[in-house]
Amino acid sequence: MTDDKGGDTTISGGHLVAKALKAEGIDVIFTLCGGHIIDIYDGCADEGIDVIDVRHEQVAAHAADGYARVTGKPGCAVVTAGPGTTDAVTGIANAYRAESPLLVIGGQGALSQHKMGSLQDLPHVDMISPISKFAATVPHTERVADLVSMAFRESLNGAPGPSFLEIPRDILDASVPVESARVPKAGHYRASTRQAGDPDSIERLAELLVRSERPSILLGNQVWTTRATDSATELVRTLNVPAFMNGAGRGTLPPGDPHHFQLSRRHAFGNSDLIIIVGTPFDFRMGYGKRLSEDATVVQIDLSYATVGKNRDVDLGIVGDADVILSSVLQATSAYGDNGAQGRKTWLEELRQVENKALEKRAPLLTSDASPIHPYRLVSEINDFLTEDSIYIGDGGDIVTFSGQVVQPKSPGHWLDPGPLGTLGVGVPFVMATKYARPDKEVVALFGDGAFSLTGWDFETLVRFDMPFIGIIGNNSSMNQIRYGQIAKYGADRGEIGNTLGDVRYSEFAKMLGGYGEEVREPGEIGPALRRARESGKPSLINVWIDPEVYAPGTMNQTMYK
Repeated sequence: MTDDKGGDTTISGGHLVAKALKAEGIDVIFTLCGGHIIDIYDGCADEGIDVIDVRHEQVAAHAADGYARVTGKPGCAVVTAGPGTTDAVTGIANAYRAESPLLVIGGQGALSQHKMGSLQDLPHVDMISPISKFAATVPHTERVADLVSMAFRESLNGAPGPSFLEIPRDILDASVPVESARVPKAGHYRASTRQAGDPDSIERLAELLVRSERPSILLGNQVWTTRATDSATELVRTLNVPAFMNGAGRGTLPPGDPHHFQLSRRHAFGNSDLIIIVGTPFDFRMGYGKRLSEDATVVQIDLSYATVGKNRDVDLGIVGDADVILSSVLQATSAYGDNGAQGRKTWLEELRQVENKALEKRAPLLTSDASPIHPYRLVSEINDFLTEDSIYIGDGGDIVTFSGQVVQPKSPGHWLDPGPLGTLGVGVPFVMATKYARPDKEVVALFGDGAFSLTGWDFETLVRFDMPFIGIIGNNSSMNQIRYGQIAKYGADRGEIGNTLGDVRYSEFAKMLGGYGEEVREPGEIGPALRRARESGKPSLINVWIDPEVYAPGTMNQTMYK
């Protein structure tokens, strides 16, 4: 409704959602349509918010997660009620474990039909509360924008994560007077999240670093989350500290940097006198803290108080923003006449020898001419193919475990993987989010054949929205990480139960949907095929047939279960 001057006097719930999203800086929603949520689309059209419609709600939630990781801003997915919301649960859970900020908005039956058995009515909030930082029902149209802003604030509180709002259909469709529906103004209700850490702890860490002879530092997800790349790089170079990287922390230091280490982590963590863990919990990836020397002084820096010291005691814990803390620690070390950097040259040389020995042992496999193709040869070719502008995405089990040991992004923020939940199927939606947010970047994605098949139909969405990327499928026609475990535990005759897949020519799938595809069966064909995919300017799938009898060391050691 408009007044006699042409101005709106009332506004609908869906339009309030769109205005609140716009105030948050949201420029795109990822969605699959449903009758419960269409008024949000109408509002987004008026507010200039793009709508990327996908083929499965899991893809929408994963894409919102990927958008948040790439941009540093919260992502947003909008799904319908019932199965629309339950389909999105995996994406919400993955973002929760990965500390990725996003808002998922789910539809719901009308409040006037509560407990009457309306279409797609389910207790969404009860289901999603354990895997989100905030979950609520919007009770009245006047509260729509208020609760949207509340959900975003909770997503960014401490360690970030997902929030969920269900909005009943009659709340979305109803209109209320504009003056009664508060839409918070952008920038007028946010507080700084850059916690500086305890000053005394900063001074203590500075002293520990200066006195240390054999320090090491692990730069994890939160180094990228807090955009601490520059401060982390300056600290390790100034103080001569060897750095290891995991998750989104990969790429903080470029390959070839003298402080960049990858294959000597076990030696470093077993022999360091000071170990600094930044933005990584002591979860299964860290052996729950057991892989750190008992004799080392251990320091943990994290956005969440609940994470510090969980599963393993630490000598010093600092809660706060990694960028602020690392900058402050480096500044504090300047008070010491000698920061000890020269004395650590021997320690770096020792680690470099360990690193080089591991590389030499692996070198023949990286250049193997074996057919079927050795997985190490495939991931080595991918590593050589990447440029400084290539964002790498890994989506799979065994093949991505191989890539984690070889592929090195050349720039910060250029590595995406599922995170600690180990969710397969993130690849296509992460590509979608990345190409939307950074169309100037080349996106290179490696899939296991099992992982791709989970969300692969949204390859069509990439074609429809003209989002070119270079996709590679490491195809061994099985879920090989699980297959190995079954063989080891139950014997070869039980090794293929429930994990063997068909021999699918994924290149034909890509071409059927309007993309580019090639089959690769010989190692010498990998590089040329990747270059042709790059030149095609289309979404692409290079289907590489790899040896199903070769397994990554991590798979053979079953490290994910230890």
